[in-house]
Amino acid sequence: MTALAWLIPAALALGGLGLLGFLWALRSGQFEDLDGAAWRALEDSDGPEDRR
Repeated sequence: MTALAWLIPAALALGGLGLLGFLWALRSGQFEDLDGAAWRALEDSDGPEDRR
């Protein structure tokens, strides 16, 4: 029982930190351009002249 008295508040605190991190990312615009990074990774911008 003493382990639960420690684990439950620890789990709630970690969940709260995760929620705060998600809200920070949401408000700072981290989820605005979801497709841009995927297309930039696939884009072939290394031509033969860039490989020197």
